[in-house]
Amino acid sequence: MTTSETTAPRVLLVEDDRQLAEMLSALLTEEGYRITIAPDGQRGLHAALTLEFEVLIIDRGIPVLEGLDLLRALRGRGVNTPALVLTARGTLADRVEGLDAGAEDYLVKPFEIPELLARVRALHRRQLTALAALPVGARLLVPASRTVVDPGGRTAEVALSERECALLTVLARSPRQVFTRQQLLELVFDRADTGGTVDTYVHYLRRKLGRTAIDTVRGVGYRLGTR
Repeated sequence: MTTSETTAPRVLLVEDDRQLAEMLSALLTEEGYRITIAPDGQRGLHAALTLEFEVLIIDRGIPVLEGLDLLRALRGRGVNTPALVLTARGTLADRVEGLDAGAEDYLVKPFEIPELLARVRALHRRQLTALAALPVGARLLVPASRTVVDPGGRTAEVALSERECALLTVLARSPRQVFTRQQLLELVFDRADTGGTVDTYVHYLRRKLGRTAIDTVRGVGYRLGTR
């Protein structure tokens, strides 16, 4: 995988219409996104809980788990990735229901492709803004500068290496989620690395930020600490 591919923003497309999914995937890939397609709500839920995305595109009328139920499940589990809901239901009540379920945007079918692409770009910009600083206990992680800062000025700024910052960013973006070593390897490290590499960088972060910065969930993996 090339560097440009690994840094391209990721989009999860939950759509059971294969032809539409393939068309949207091709268009979004041309726009510079990496696309993961899930053909039903259950697989969409699994993908969103195990991988990191910048934007979610969810068709409301998907099988197994309806689109808004999927979105409610994700929001309930702490996944706050901006979501665009696609639907054939265009009444005011339907739009309100979608927004109340946790969607940031709502697009009625049939839609114009330029509008869809513009809305995805807007949601991606929103995600970038939200990621400018991420809470890490009482402190803030600033990925752009690879630093952890204390807004109250009680502790000194902490500088992180590139890998330390990447690992902490993944954990901080989904603070309630427990990540296995394999998931963290895929999201942060190179294919040549092993689970021991994850453990090593968790140790580095704890040494810099304190032992409570990252929690170990025995038998599963790691998640962001509460302090």
